[in-house]
Amino acid sequence: MPRYLILVLEGPLVAFGAEMVDARGPVRDWPGASLLTGLLANALGWTRGARAAHDRLQARLDFAVAIDRPGDMVRDFQTAALDRNDEGWTTFGRPEGRAGGAGTYESPHIRERDYRADASVRVALALQDSDEPPTLDHLAAALVEPARPLFLGRKPCLPARPVFEAMVDAPGPVEALAAGSAPETVLVMLDRPGLPDGMERLHVTDQRNFRSGVHGGERVFRRGRVSTLTARDAS
Repeated sequence: MPRYLILVLEGPLVAFGAEMVDARGPVRDWPGASLLTGLLANALGWTRGARAAHDRLQARLDFAVAIDRPGDMVRDFQTAALDRNDEGWTTFGRPEGRAGGAGTYESPHIRERDYRADASVRVALALQDSDEPPTLDHLAAALVEPARPLFLGRKPCLPARPVFEAMVDAPGPVEALAAGSAPETVLVMLDRPGLPDGMERLHVTDQRNFRSGVHGGERVFRRGRVSTLTARDAS
């Protein structure tokens, strides 16, 4: 039977990024593949230069999400006068400077960023080609003692509790989550044969091309309550 890593992503603010256009940064109430890949890669201590490793890890992910607490939507309107000499904190333990020509700093930088406040979700995650490193055991160990500080989508979004919850055996990611969920809990998963027709279909761009640095493509996810799935199984 497959093994699944159970993660709990919970914090005062989380940012499960959705499709972004221009300076607007929307969020969903559940994390996609690129966010999970970045979270795990950060725990492992990978740098952004390990693009092929990121792409491969993302391609191996099989996951489902239980939305235990969707949280409240918060929109942050950000306007800042930036300076070429500014430095910012990074997870590498050293400051990061700015680049760009002089004209870059002539006007304020304006953008909107959405967040979810007081949200909590569980993720059941398995890896295709399970013997290939990093394995689930490698990921679990890295989440318990991460190489760098972890954040849930954006750097201000710090976890309120340990991300690693458990390792379980289950027929699939939905079953790994449903056993510990209330009937009204909302589950999100990749579309697959056998799911009830009444479950909502979501067309999502959740995978990042780590070589080019942009998201692309589309995948179909399904969304429904635990009670809908258990009713299917009972019939």
